[in-house]
Amino acid sequence: MHIIKKKNEKVNPIIDHTLINNEIDRSIKLNNWDFILSFLPSGSYLVGGYIRDIILRRVNEKIDVDIVVPKNAIEIGKNIADNFKGKFIILDDVREIVRIIFKCITIDIANQISSSIEIDLLTRDFSMNAIAFSFESKLLIDPLNGIKDIQLSLLRTNSKQNLIDDPLRILRCFRFISELNFNIDDKLKNYLKQYRNQLRLVANERINYEIQRIIRGGNASLSISLINKFKIFDYIQSARDSILIDLNKINFEQFNQLEKEQFLPLFFLCQILDEGTLKELTFSKSEILHIKLLKKWKRILDKKNIYELNEKERFDLHKELETILPSFILFLPEIFHIDWLSRWRNKDDKLFHPSNLVKGNDVKKYLKINDGPILGKLMDYLSREFAFNRLNNFDEAIYKGKQWIQQNAPKCD
Repeated sequence: MHIIKKKNEKVNPIIDHTLINNEIDRSIKLNNWDFILSFLPSGSYLVGGYIRDIILRRVNEKIDVDIVVPKNAIEIGKNIADNFKGKFIILDDVREIVRIIFKCITIDIANQISSSIEIDLLTRDFSMNAIAFSFESKLLIDPLNGIKDIQLSLLRTNSKQNLIDDPLRILRCFRFISELNFNIDDKLKNYLKQYRNQLRLVANERINYEIQRIIRGGNASLSISLINKFKIFDYIQSARDSILIDLNKINFEQFNQLEKEQFLPLFFLCQILDEGTLKELTFSKSEILHIKLLKKWKRILDKKNIYELNEKERFDLHKELETILPSFILFLPEIFHIDWLSRWRNKDDKLFHPSNLVKGNDVKKYLKINDGPILGKLMDYLSREFAFNRLNNFDEAIYKGKQWIQQNAPKCD
């Protein structure tokens, strides 16, 4: 899914049932998964996100399909996987929910749990996902007026019980805000506030997945702002070290598309979770380290103006944040954004991309020192001298290195 659309960008959804039916049929053939239809029993339905995305005219590189069958979902899924060499996974043995994974399509198959598909649809997360398409009659079933809600860009649930039954849906609400730029129904807002602490019952890995989707959505800034407004993660970090800023005042368009995809997710993640929570929610060591560094330098600059940093502090900032600096730039006053971003884009900028004129082995050879703390400090000193344009060539580096050793190496009596 492509991310970072223009703010508040909308598409005109398809609302005519006949056009939707025709588009579903066309999409099934175009994406080459009509091969499974002959394996489905009478009374099978396409449900959920695939229909929603067709109505929204969304183009997905990876296709996810949800199908409801009357019974025997495991047997049907295994049969499809065996015949077409897909990877077969049982997601829920008791409720018979299975997944078949092919190269460009993932198919989930589940048993109908109620006496009718209409009743099943009433229990789904939001009305926009509570739409079914009958493979037999080629007709849509929309008991909650989900198509109308899609037209209105509205997130609405049928019952508070739908959130209680699977509290992850609380977080999925913010994912759909981020990805679809939908608004929240007033009743749903109250449910979110009332039951947000139920997220503690959800597996951390599932929460991690939703957060990853939220911070990469085209309207992530809006979603993150609402997450903080509703205090969604206070159940796990009520006393967190907050470095929140007003996301509505940031011009994200100063970044190019690649920079948005690479660095904005980390910036947004820093707005909602601290290091301890990231670890508990199974984020990677790299993500945790990056958030730790961002928050460290944000706290430093909360106490000092950027102009008040001494030379070593300024060098250390760029050395520690070099690979993620665009994520940090947004914490600076706006007057710095364009200049810092331009300098970071210039790979020859010695301060924004600290390097060295000499290699450690050369320093050891010419200055007769061994591996250890002294060598590390010397290399850091030479790199800083180079960053501030006080070194021009190899000989100067060796000469300054020799002077530094004379002044800083331990003296022996």
